[in-house]
Amino acid sequence: MKFSSALQFNAVPDWAQYYIDYSGLKKKLYVIERDIVSQNGQPGESTGGATDESHTLLEPQNQAYAAFVPLLDAELAKVDRFYERKEAELFAQADMVERDIDKLQGIPTLQRRSSATFFQKLSDMGDSAPRIEGASSAQPVHPRNQSLDIDSTIPHDVTNAYIPHEHDESTYAPSLAGVEEGVRGSSHISRTSMSDRVHRTSFSENEVLRRELRIRSRDLFILLHDLRSYAQLNYTGFSKITKKFDKVTSSALRSTYMTETVHAASAFGEAAQNRLRKHMEAMAYAYGLAAQCTSLDDALRELKQCLREEVVWERNTVWRDMIASERMVDAVGVQSPDLQGGLQKSRRITNTQRQMLRLSLCTVVFGVAWAVPLFSGVEQQRCWAMLVYVSLLWATEALPLHVTALLVPLLTVMLGVMRSPAKSHQSLGASDASKAVFSAMFSSVIMLLLGGFALAAALSKHDIARMLASWVLSRAGSNPRTVLLANMLVATFASMWISNVAAPVLCFSLIKPILRTLPPGSTFAPCLVIGIALASNVGGMASPISSPQNIIAINTMHPAPSWFQWFAVSIPVCIMCDVCIWLLLLFVYQPNKSTPAIHQTRFTSERLSRRQIYVCIVTVVTILLWCFESQLAFVFGDMGIVAVIPLVLLFGFPTVLGKEDFNNFLWTVVMLAMGGIALGRAVESSGLLHELAGRIENIVDGMPVFSVLCVFCALILVVCTFISHTVGSLIILPIVSEVGARLPEPHSRLLVMGAALMASGAMGLPVSGFPNMNAIMLEDTLGNPYLSTMDFFKAGIPASFVAYAVVVSIGFVIMTLLGF
Repeated sequence: MKFSSALQFNAVPDWAQYYIDYSGLKKKLYVIERDIVSQNGQPGESTGGATDESHTLLEPQNQAYAAFVPLLDAELAKVDRFYERKEAELFAQADMVERDIDKLQGIPTLQRRSSATFFQKLSDMGDSAPRIEGASSAQPVHPRNQSLDIDSTIPHDVTNAYIPHEHDESTYAPSLAGVEEGVRGSSHISRTSMSDRVHRTSFSENEVLRRELRIRSRDLFILLHDLRSYAQLNYTGFSKITKKFDKVTSSALRSTYMTETVHAASAFGEAAQNRLRKHMEAMAYAYGLAAQCTSLDDALRELKQCLREEVVWERNTVWRDMIASERMVDAVGVQSPDLQGGLQKSRRITNTQRQMLRLSLCTVVFGVAWAVPLFSGVEQQRCWAMLVYVSLLWATEALPLHVTALLVPLLTVMLGVMRSPAKSHQSLGASDASKAVFSAMFSSVIMLLLGGFALAAALSKHDIARMLASWVLSRAGSNPRTVLLANMLVATFASMWISNVAAPVLCFSLIKPILRTLPPGSTFAPCLVIGIALASNVGGMASPISSPQNIIAINTMHPAPSWFQWFAVSIPVCIMCDVCIWLLLLFVYQPNKSTPAIHQTRFTSERLSRRQIYVCIVTVVTILLWCFESQLAFVFGDMGIVAVIPLVLLFGFPTVLGKEDFNNFLWTVVMLAMGGIALGRAVESSGLLHELAGRIENIVDGMPVFSVLCVFCALILVVCTFISHTVGSLIILPIVSEVGARLPEPHSRLLVMGAALMASGAMGLPVSGFPNMNAIMLEDTLGNPYLSTMDFFKAGIPASFVAYAVVVSIGFVIMTLLGF
């Protein structure tokens, strides 16, 4: 989650107007980026000659500095004034509590802890406090320097700084219960009957004073903690906004401004922190005396329970961003205003009624397919009806895709479509059929899919994918042609490792600085957005884990190709597709006419942390094991077993990947793949696959392998343009495999892989794959979409034909040479 959201969540509500206006400063910075930096040229570019180079380097930075630093100074002055006023107010109240605490009688003396170790002790007790894990951020940072607590709790890289949470009135009650019990129990301390009578006599005055001081010291401790959090949060805000300024303007404001200006403010000085530490310790001591705690540690523990839960933010992953986008689409709808009263409203068809209508039509077709005899075997006829029914449910989305996938094993068992693998081919009973279908659903390819998800989550969560992509894009320059090609190649490469579902989410976040600085009406914006979407679709061909249809193809091919064989075919095909689509987009949009130069992507060099190095090592080792799986079959047996390694190594350490990351996997895709495998097993077991392949074989009889490949690639291109790539592959690839095995010269693997590559190349419409759907939803700051359906008609459909031509030409030649 962005820091502006973290600031909103963690700020004290009554003090909200006195925090740093981080969102406002960020908006001003974007205006500076557009109006000053972009208009004066890219910092760091040389236009020839020493004088010109000095002008391009210094002038835009000086203008940006002159425009932005006064805004920072104003915010710093606001924060400092409020801190000083609130500090004086709270310290005065704390001094009164210290004077009143001496009025209590019969109070055992507590040992006061030295100020130097007070915050360390309070931080050490933080593990016992309740926490809420938020959507995005960092782990708590333990103090490193006891002399200046604000620097000890905020690391040098404030991107992941720990932000403590403030108190909530609703959290006071739990701690009071224990205190009241202690008060009631304290009446038994009396030693003699006389002292007991004296205690009862003075109970009214002494106990009322004790309760009052307990409440006052507790409330002041919470307010002092809020003041400390206020300083930490604002310090983080200034550090982050100056870091963002340095990134936008390629300057070094952060180090000088934080050292010379922010540290000089009274709110962030060492003296202020020492005073705050002293008074918090005094309030904890006063609370311990008033509540009759046995030690200062007990007092701190009770006070800690009065604070509101801490929120631990973790860095966003592409999976979480993607799931949030999907939920946003599902939650937002457009409803026409009711202008003609209740009669018109009653005639409107709701989404539920529309869904029930589609479901009813699919069920009617299922009944017709069941009743019309097309096959001689009972199991084949029933399986045919089930295949038609499931295919229609997937195509029309009468039910969610994953729900239809879960329906497959239910229908398979209840309809009795599975037969014994023995020569007798007897129909299996419900018990045997259920065991057979469930054993088929969870196969090695599902583990391969989960292993790919784990690598993708780790690479995105620990910022490795973004750093690598930013490094490549920073070297693309400012020429729109070069930048477009670089972004397309990055999208394709990212799709190889984090899937073509997650890659566009990453790439669209990287191009936001470019889109912000484009002039109004620039054709480069839609050109770049659709270029990334199309390249991400192409990247779905690149590796076995880049898309679900590749997983399905591997499961269908016997023997399965090695990773080296897959790369030998896919990488040349992907590169040629990207280059051809790039030329197509340049011809359609002609971006250089409207935008001769663009804002150059900047890369900030960052040292890899130990976790990032660990993730890189696990990723490289896993990919190498997948590549050499055939040579290591005597050790691992299958690629699915290798996929267990990254799952164990990455999730074995919660600081690398945690339970939430596991829950954020695309389980709907996993269920869809499992349902497709179950459907394929049912079609094969019933004998329907054999019958369908035999009839298609009669149609393609006498045709060369190249022609058969062209026919099947055209078929899957049409089907996957209108329905999900995964669904199209689930339905068609098993039939393609069986037909290829029946050819005079069997080329089952060639036809299956060609069809799988073509499934990713079907990208003609906004509904053709997740990258297209994500691109059509992308909007500018005013809420205007960058793309329309016409953009896909102009570029998407021609790009699909380009991919078709490359797959049936270059792909066919390479697969033939490799002996597919």
